Amino acid sequence: MSAAGPVGHRRPFLSRRALRGPVLLLSGALLAAGCGSGAATDDAAAPAGAAGYPRTVRDCGHDVRVTAPPRRAVSLNQGTTEILLSLGLADRMAGTATWTDPVMKGLEKANSAVPRLADDMPSFETVLDAEPDFVAASFASTLGTGGVATRERFTELGVPAYLSPSDCAGKDNSGDGDGVRSEPLTMDTVYGEVRDLARLFDVEQRGEKLVADLESRVDRATSGIDASGVTLMYWFANSTSPYLAGCCGAPGVITRAVGAENAMDDTHEEWPQVGWETVADRDPDVLVLGDLTRKSQTAETAAKKIEFLESNPVTRNMTAVRKKRYVLLSGQAMNPTIRTVEGVEQVAAALREFGLAK
Repeated sequence: MSAAGPVGHRRPFLSRRALRGPVLLLSGALLAAGCGSGAATDDAAAPAGAAGYPRTVRDCGHDVRVTAPPRRAVSLNQGTTEILLSLGLADRMAGTATWTDPVMKGLEKANSAVPRLADDMPSFETVLDAEPDFVAASFASTLGTGGVATRERFTELGVPAYLSPSDCAGKDNSGDGDGVRSEPLTMDTVYGEVRDLARLFDVEQRGEKLVADLESRVDRATSGIDASGVTLMYWFANSTSPYLAGCCGAPGVITRAVGAENAMDDTHEEWPQVGWETVADRDPDVLVLGDLTRKSQTAETAAKKIEFLESNPVTRNMTAVRKKRYVLLSGQAMNPTIRTVEGVEQVAAALREFGLAK
């Protein structure tokens, strides 16, 4: 989810300190282009004005243009952070923010070298204090009205801003929730994000290798699997009014990959909130539970979710609860990120273990 609901979506915003005057903000942004350590490319360090620049990618209806490989990038969501780290760009990052989980395995050392500006949503001033020359975000609720700032505000200060296409392609974010999808998300959109960022940072070879590795993992995880007739339900967070996955976001990618069915397939909302009577009535074969480390909602950890499910009179007699068919996923695996592949792997393995997939 974004910075508000299930995954980190639009609810827990931090209070903002008073912003500085526009002249000081602008000067800080302009300094960004000249600050920071050198950035490695696929072959060598890329100096300002490197060959092939400026470069532009079309992103969510906007042109994102950089005049040189970014050297002080700030990532406002964990999803974009893990892509940049996976591309070997830790030395070109000036900060990260808005985390739901521990960093992806294998990226711990790289992540430790990058300043964490905030565990949750940072203020606009905090981001500008890092003197970014590029900003990336996974959700329109982060890079938009009500979030850190709009991309237009960053652009006015000379800071190119990139939004993950998975949060705009075939998706309407104009409502109060986590958005509505008019068409199912596919991993190709996530792979496109990897390629966009790799191009802007001049590490295209690394981007292609990362995409190939992710595609190979999906192929291995789903080879020969058939979970037709099996129903899954994805619970991200909140025990009062749970956020469950609709048909067409990252959980939809996972469900289709294993050939199963989503018990909430009849809604195109990304993460609708429903009542527990509805959950019990749908009675899925398997419950996929978000195992989060953030503390902005109730029942964030999988342990808290299971405790609730097994003690609540409305849910304790559900098939998945009685048979303890739980799959525990990170919040990032339930978001449209490179870790959705991790979700495919874990759900496929669990279905085989439960004897529900051929």
